[in-house]
Amino acid sequence: MDTCRVQALVVLVLLWQRGSLASQFPSQLMIKEWVDQMQRELVNLADTASAGNSLTQIFLENQNLYTVEPNDAEELVARAARNIEQLLRKRSTALEKLATAAENFQMEHQWKDEFEDGEIAYYNAKDNMEANETEGRKNRIRPDFRDDLSFKRLTDHNHTAVHIPTDIYDGSTIVLNELNWTEALQEVFKKNREDDPTLLWQVFGSATGLARYYPASPWMDARKTPSKIDLYDVRRRPWYIQGAASPKDMLILVDASGSVSGLTLKLIRTSVSEMLETLSDDDYVNVVYFNTRVKKTACFDHLVQANVRNKKLLKDAVQNITAKGITNYTKGFEFAFEQLSVTNVSRANCNKIIMLFTDGGEERAQAILEKYNADKKVRIFTFSVGQHNYDKGPIQWMACANKGYFYEIPSIGAIRINTQEYLDVLGRPMVLADQQAKQVQWTNVYLDALELGLVITGTLPVFNKTKTSDDKNGEHQNQLILGVMGIDVSLNDIKKLTPRFTIGPNGYYFAIDPNGYVLLHPNLQPKNPKFQEPVTLDFLDAELENDIKVEIRRMMIDGEIGEQTIQTLVKTQDERYIDRGVRTYTWAPVNGTDYSLALVLPKYSEHFIQAKLGNDIKQAMSMETIQLERFDEFGHTFIAPREYCRELKVSDNNTQFFLDFSQHIDGNTPDTCNASLVSRLILDAGLTAELVKLWKDQTLDGIVTRFVATDGGITRVYPRSAGEDWAENPETYESSFYKRTLDNEIYIFTAPYFNKSRESGYESGVLVSKAVDLSIDDVKLKPAVVGVKLNVTSWMNSFINATLKLNCKDEICGCLRNDKYVDCVILDDGGFLLMSNQDEYITLIGQFFGEVDPVLMINLVNTSLYAFNKTYDYQSVCDPEKDSKAAAGPRTVFVPTIADLLSIGWWASTAAWSILQQLFFSLIFPNLLEAVESAEEDIPDAMFKESCITEQTQYFFDNDERSYSGVLDCGNCSRMYRAEKLPNTNLVFLITDAKATCLSCDPRPLRQAEQPSEGPDPCELAQNPRYRKGPDVCFDNDENEDDSDCGGGTCLSPSLWPILGLQLLLLWIITSSRHS
Repeated sequence: MDTCRVQALVVLVLLWQRGSLASQFPSQLMIKEWVDQMQRELVNLADTASAGNSLTQIFLENQNLYTVEPNDAEELVARAARNIEQLLRKRSTALEKLATAAENFQMEHQWKDEFEDGEIAYYNAKDNMEANETEGRKNRIRPDFRDDLSFKRLTDHNHTAVHIPTDIYDGSTIVLNELNWTEALQEVFKKNREDDPTLLWQVFGSATGLARYYPASPWMDARKTPSKIDLYDVRRRPWYIQGAASPKDMLILVDASGSVSGLTLKLIRTSVSEMLETLSDDDYVNVVYFNTRVKKTACFDHLVQANVRNKKLLKDAVQNITAKGITNYTKGFEFAFEQLSVTNVSRANCNKIIMLFTDGGEERAQAILEKYNADKKVRIFTFSVGQHNYDKGPIQWMACANKGYFYEIPSIGAIRINTQEYLDVLGRPMVLADQQAKQVQWTNVYLDALELGLVITGTLPVFNKTKTSDDKNGEHQNQLILGVMGIDVSLNDIKKLTPRFTIGPNGYYFAIDPNGYVLLHPNLQPKNPKFQEPVTLDFLDAELENDIKVEIRRMMIDGEIGEQTIQTLVKTQDERYIDRGVRTYTWAPVNGTDYSLALVLPKYSEHFIQAKLGNDIKQAMSMETIQLERFDEFGHTFIAPREYCRELKVSDNNTQFFLDFSQHIDGNTPDTCNASLVSRLILDAGLTAELVKLWKDQTLDGIVTRFVATDGGITRVYPRSAGEDWAENPETYESSFYKRTLDNEIYIFTAPYFNKSRESGYESGVLVSKAVDLSIDDVKLKPAVVGVKLNVTSWMNSFINATLKLNCKDEICGCLRNDKYVDCVILDDGGFLLMSNQDEYITLIGQFFGEVDPVLMINLVNTSLYAFNKTYDYQSVCDPEKDSKAAAGPRTVFVPTIADLLSIGWWASTAAWSILQQLFFSLIFPNLLEAVESAEEDIPDAMFKESCITEQTQYFFDNDERSYSGVLDCGNCSRMYRAEKLPNTNLVFLITDAKATCLSCDPRPLRQAEQPSEGPDPCELAQNPRYRKGPDVCFDNDENEDDSDCGGGTCLSPSLWPILGLQLLLLWIITSSRHS
């Protein structure tokens, strides 16, 4: 038999099988009958068991116990904005007092070249008090630390603390003088705190790197910090960068000619990376390299915002620069000026800067500089990098002739300091502008270095008001910026000014800054506890983006007032599901700041229930259903952990809570409690108890649990024994199933969480919930959610019985249990498995179906039964990439390889100066390493993770079609399927040829869960940047500026090879001692 005849026969057999199966397969009409019966049984059971209509009636019959009040969104936003404005104004007043005092103290200070012993005394925040580091040191103070609830750490309000960067010698003359005159700030700090006891950290960050803060507190807790190496420098913190200079448009120009090779090129790469770290999100930057031609390091065609992702891309790209050819400064500068002159792209539109990194040369590029920069509007900073004998005169002239500064970076030790000192030059116009530049600026949100959590900081520059004189200009105003004064405001304090428990679980406030970053938003939840990591979450990344939200964001940034009702996709709290919701956005500016505040309300939260149980809380507590001895008669009761009364903690033990509550009421005045919260709690406790009484009179099969949860913070689970397995959040405002149910009019089935290590949690039942609808005087409310947990075994039996067909012959007789030929499943609208006729699938309840049957799930997406939405989480943390070099040693001390020691990149990345100091410390205190290693056991795992982007895909029903069918063609076999949605639920029924009958095209699993990602392409994003707003004022030039001081010396340039030799010696000593 020839090949053609064999192939023809195979095709005929497949066609016959397909036709045979089609004739046996249940029709869509039959499947619809099955589904309608399933739906009737499920809905009737849930209606009867949960008695949601009865709770509606209970609310209506007890209207004498509450009133329905409106949420006037416009008034709520205006009031909250005023309160925030007043809070920040008070902080601004304190800042102004500090800045003025600091300038006066510095003016009165007499410079000294030497100080007597004991003349200067301060607390060094890095002193280990337990190790008695201050003993025998006459200039050290030992504070008396106490636990402080406001700061959540040890503090001493009688002293300030001083932090000095590791690479700065604390005995230098300039540091000693700064310690001397800044000591007087302590009394101003204390007076501010007396005037306003709610003040948090007050900090003066000096241009020399010294930071003095109040109250005194230890810098680090070894139990929380995995590395002993302290790389903190106040001048690199976002609040200092913002306060020290106006925003910057910076073009970094790298000489990549043949002479720049080896050690010099590595120094340049590291210097550029450090330079990028001096930029904030208010700045714009690009990096290019040149020889006889100019090339981009990354994919950016123009300056881009100096955000975290763009800076990382540029840093990585700089490492790929190679050196060859000859230097042509003219080409490089011509390109740089063209980049800075582009106006049709988003820019900082203030300071224009060119940073030139080179090893030197004879060309001055005078003609091109005079052509493009005759007005000196672009500052040029030049850096002579490496140890060589080239003439530095030409590149020094470039800086001096263009209002910049010339720096030398001969070795690794000079990089960190010399790449940040340009801020002093940029500060000159601010100093000369004096009071015009004395404007309090409020930062983006970030993590506080002293563990206060998320904060914003008010900043005010501090100027040197002394006069200086020289032969050229005689006596004239000093142009130096002394530093930046800062006062922190915790986001928690701002949240307290935005009332929460009257706007409903799905109502929320948010605020954004001129970059479009949120400083308030329920989805602002950075997972990385390291303060070094910036917190920048755009409003359009905090929510599911659409065109209307893009426009709302723009109007808020522009400080407009507005309101808009929109349809939008809403991601659930647990990030597994997506719903469609209607939301009204109302926004207004926060006067005196660049922030804008908004309130988002769903339709059903435009009014709220206000309990009126009498003016006396004690009287309200006398209600029968709130009595201690009867409270738990009505099921297992959970109370939302809210701040009902000051200094009253919510306990998981209801008995203990009510005892504490009663004692608190008896011993305190009523104004110590939030009467509205307490009254609503008591009201809901009473009304839900009436519902539980009805449940007690019912006996129903197929139900594991009944429950009711309310906006007021009461959750009752019946029977009481079922409360032991209840895993939902007792705070209904944070409960994913509760918030989701409110956004839907149907019964919501929620898949239990599936964990491969411990399998599904289906044994405790499948949760089914529905919102309680209440209509009073044409006002629609959803004050509660009722529901049940279905017994999986009972549901499986009724599920199979609904499909059985009596007296069947050749056709499929329904979804028989463990049928070899058909798989029957029920999925929810997120694509999670909830029910099946196969026992092996029952154990997978809660798993995403794309991992159970990928071929079928992909086809359901292709036929539009499911739509999907991919979202990125920019706040995630991931395990660091494994490094075989570091894996062999302890994490507290990194022991480099010989290859590391010979690599200048390693010296920069690990901050050799810091490690050197730490190793000296280890020699002096040999037991310290062991102590830190033992403490490491208490360090949270999150401290060893690093920031990353993750992506997650949510699936959802995107149309109202009920019926779907199709064939999965796998080449040598196929599978037929039909699908039908269950009305009034979020479920879909599927029947298909069994997966085991056709395995030839089983692809990789379809993932829904969160997984690491590269995120969207930053090169594409740079082509269409999001709207942002630059500063209203700019201090970039002043005609009176004295630019005669333009560099020429080396600020700090230790020789590399002596350090390398000493480092090798120290490492040899330590490793020898650890192995002996």
